[in-house]
Amino acid sequence: MSDAAPAPSIAVLGAGAWGTALANLYARDGRTVTLVARDGAAAARIREAQANERYLPGIRLSPDLAVSGELAGAATAAGILLLVVPAQALRAALRGARGASLAPGVLAVVCSKGIERETGRFASDIVAEELPDARVAVLSGPSFADDVARGLPTAVTVAAGTEPLADEAARWLSAEGFRCYASADIRGVEAGGALKNVLALAAGIVSGRGLGASALAAIVTRGFVELRRLGQALGGRPETLMGLSGLGDLVLTCSGPQSRNFAYGAALGRGDDLSGLKLAEGVYSAGIAARLAREAGIEAPIVETVAAILDNRLTVDEAARALLARPLKRETD
Repeated sequence: MSDAAPAPSIAVLGAGAWGTALANLYARDGRTVTLVARDGAAAARIREAQANERYLPGIRLSPDLAVSGELAGAATAAGILLLVVPAQALRAALRGARGASLAPGVLAVVCSKGIERETGRFASDIVAEELPDARVAVLSGPSFADDVARGLPTAVTVAAGTEPLADEAARWLSAEGFRCYASADIRGVEAGGALKNVLALAAGIVSGRGLGASALAAIVTRGFVELRRLGQALGGRPETLMGLSGLGDLVLTCSGPQSRNFAYGAALGRGDDLSGLKLAEGVYSAGIAARLAREAGIEAPIVETVAAILDNRLTVDEAARALLARPLKRETD
């Protein structure tokens, strides 16, 4: 932390697993933090239990963590807003925050991953539209909420529109066991985070269908080719997509059922009932990612196939056959 100024207070909007983990991380680090739940009743349950058993069972929360069900008051008092709201709900949440008297130059940090389905807008664009006076940053990378909540070592990327702002955000958001690397490539960081969710669905489908470790390795590797090409077409830098928020996050998210997207894909592959599963952001991002690829003239057969499965245009077995039947080509083409 800087010796020149006190650390800004933090409001974390969204009391799911990731929001709770981040709030607990910074409270343990001695920061002034308020976790904002969806309503007063949810906030009261977390306060009374000193835990968020619904989303982070077994994790004891710091006694210094404040929990509120009232957005405007928490946002007004904060120098940093951590926006841990699913991409499809972010715009509505920010409109609720507009009623608050936000601190001048408040740092609004996007901590969720996805693309707004109706508009194709990334979260940083939505924040800029809805909170035009805020300074915008994005936090993304290979990080499971449970690991962060338990204080296990984690490294992520924090991106902003300029290098000085990225450096500032990374400095304030780093904590013991939680290392933030600064980047000025917001679009690359966001593209990697959103697209890896779609590809994790594909990896889960392969695993759930019992297609073997060789097929899983092929899907992850060829999926990364699609992530890199489409991410660059959307404005991301190659080195960003090769880093923590691209390749690193993809590797983690495709590693097993601790990832919601992988778990959802595995259930699809097995033919399970999906109605009781937790939100998987890739389900919402697949269709818009496929559309963006088509508009950019990028071949993305895995992304397209995941979108087709989710839309019930292909079965899992039909999808596997279709991918294997594609015309032969050189690997680097």
